Amino acid sequence: MGIFKAYDIRGIYPQELDEDKVYRIGKAYVEFLKPKRIAIGRDVRSSSESLFEALVKGITEQGCDVVDIGLSSTPMLYFSVVEYGYDGGIMITASHNPKEYNGLKIVREKSIPINEGDGLEDIEKIYEKNEFKESEKKGQLIKKEILDDYTNFALSFVDLNSIKSLKVVMDASNGMAGIAAKNIFEKTNIEMIPMYLEPNGEFPNHPPNPMLEEARQEASKKVIENKADFGVMWDGDADRSIFIDNKGKFIDGGFLTGIIADEILKEYPESMIVYDLRASWFVRDIIEKNNGKYKLSRAGHPFFKQIMREFDSPFSGEISGHYFYRYKDTYFEDGIVTALKVIEILSKKDKSISELLIPTEKYFVIPETNIKVEDKKGVMKKLEKEFSDGNIYHIDGVSVEYDDWHFNVRPSNTEPLLRLNLEAKTKQKMEEMRDKVLKIINS
Repeated sequence: MGIFKAYDIRGIYPQELDEDKVYRIGKAYVEFLKPKRIAIGRDVRSSSESLFEALVKGITEQGCDVVDIGLSSTPMLYFSVVEYGYDGGIMITASHNPKEYNGLKIVREKSIPINEGDGLEDIEKIYEKNEFKESEKKGQLIKKEILDDYTNFALSFVDLNSIKSLKVVMDASNGMAGIAAKNIFEKTNIEMIPMYLEPNGEFPNHPPNPMLEEARQEASKKVIENKADFGVMWDGDADRSIFIDNKGKFIDGGFLTGIIADEILKEYPESMIVYDLRASWFVRDIIEKNNGKYKLSRAGHPFFKQIMREFDSPFSGEISGHYFYRYKDTYFEDGIVTALKVIEILSKKDKSISELLIPTEKYFVIPETNIKVEDKKGVMKKLEKEFSDGNIYHIDGVSVEYDDWHFNVRPSNTEPLLRLNLEAKTKQKMEEMRDKVLKIINS
């Protein structure tokens, strides 16, 4: 696999991704998009500063101005492009990957993603050709401080007067959430129990991926020890957030999508909510209870944003911890805004988060399960044949739905793996069908 992935550019530094490659990518980006002014943000990894300098050199040599927003989260970069009307933006980050990695997340105007199928392969071709005509007029490098504007943006999603003095454990994973978290949450009534808010590209305390159980253990203990109302963890670039309930248990991303959708539909009645096809039926049932509308999306942030644009959706949620919001005339994910929404919901409802989750106890969901498979297409065809009496659809891989259970099996883009998600209306049915599907996959 090369450094150009489905949604971004990423690789181990400097073996796979280095300054020369990033310099050429910057040139290719300008040739493809022809922007006049773009924003660039970067995370705290040790390679980010030198990659930034190489990227700026490539972009400005092609005649495009660069607005340097400094150390930032990915949502801060998205916000900058939208708020100040830039022609595009690039975030230097490897998100939740280990410290050895770095990469680029690339957007056009309104922070619309440039991904595979929407221009990223064109940028790759220009990059590979490596024939650039330099602009006679060089672009400028402009520094811009955005923290105050971003703080106002994040706080605009909640009613500050409604927020009660909750106690919240906040773990930034030594990533970029720490850049803005203190500035934002000190303007609320909450008692903040900070964990690893100091950005550190070595990620010395735990991996910057809160979807890993081992990364969550300390935060779970902190919630219990401090009798906190909940815990929130952000990944390395803060576009994802995961939540821990007041009993120290990880909250399924589908369940949290439903809880937030319940509140959003009160604010925007009958609107369209986009949710993950892997998610629990709990989300669908919440939306229907509120007379809302819904669309299923395949995994991957560009697909959620595309559907949101099509239906002007105010909110969507992916089980991996991406929660997306409408802002002005665009849509993007933000882990800090999601934490604020959860604080607001708990304050208004005057219930613990575990009490809000009681209705989810009748939904029996397995954790996403990865199975090593060489013939991914063959196995998915076998599953379709075995469950041909169910309602079958192909938004992402193969999904089959019955009245009392459903499952999705989708292939990994990068590995010989199939990913299984399954839910049933009883524990017995869930275990029975999980074992049956796994047996077919492994046979």
